[in-house]
Amino acid sequence: MTNVPDFQLRGTSEVSSLPEPPRSRRWAAWVLGLLLVAVVGVAVYYATIWRARPMAEQATASPPKTTTSDQPLGGAADAVALPALDASDALVNTLVRALSSSPATVAWLATNGLVRNFVAVVTNIADGATPSKHLKPLAPAAAFRVEERNRAAYADPRSYERYNGIADAIASVDPAGAAKLYATLKPLIEEAHRNLVSTDQSFDRTLERAVVLLLNTPVLDRPERLHPKGIGYAYDDDRVEALRGAQKQLLRMGPRNVRIVQDKLREIAVALGIRPERLPPR
Repeated sequence: MTNVPDFQLRGTSEVSSLPEPPRSRRWAAWVLGLLLVAVVGVAVYYATIWRARPMAEQATASPPKTTTSDQPLGGAADAVALPALDASDALVNTLVRALSSSPATVAWLATNGLVRNFVAVVTNIADGATPSKHLKPLAPAAAFRVEERNRAAYADPRSYERYNGIADAIASVDPAGAAKLYATLKPLIEEAHRNLVSTDQSFDRTLERAVVLLLNTPVLDRPERLHPKGIGYAYDDDRVEALRGAQKQLLRMGPRNVRIVQDKLREIAVALGIRPERLPPR
């Protein structure tokens, strides 16, 4: 059995060339976990408040509308006084710690520049790149393991179990709460996006591209044979090897967790206002 660092399944990966976000402390989750926790993990705060409202108020509240993709995603924002972008960590940290003790969420809160990191990672994934260049300190403590069978190398299925907690936390997220949180923090997100890529295009489009890319990732139910390449391994199946770097990061979670993540991403996408027909078929 061979241990392989989690960002080194391949010898040559697509790596983003975007400027590095602020350095963060090491944590137990990986880069995809950062994306999903950033988008939906902190939504526990708003999701809990939403469930706690009187039923009459819930009945009259307007959910995020499913509109054309050219309209802003997320629906109506809550009236929250937002701090400056560089001073926003304390607000996000307070909102999450008040109601969520998920290990993945707490781990994410240990980083600095939460909004900027979120924007950088989503942008990387939307472009198909693996953001490992920026987030090497965030690699899982345990290595990705490879096992030998009949003189052939395969990913060790036990490696997938490292991500069960992240996938289960994602499965419990309320899509309406996620959309509400995204709309509320959007001014900070858009500012970080403009600073990062110098574009007038809304971050909504970047987020949609990232979601679509992950939903287009195939679920690999059978063990995939690997072969050494560079300092890591590559897939024997050319179709799998041709996937984008971000998609292969998702595959590292294993088929059970990939399905959980994709199902919840689809629900959140619709709650955000992305029309179902713009999403890949199931």
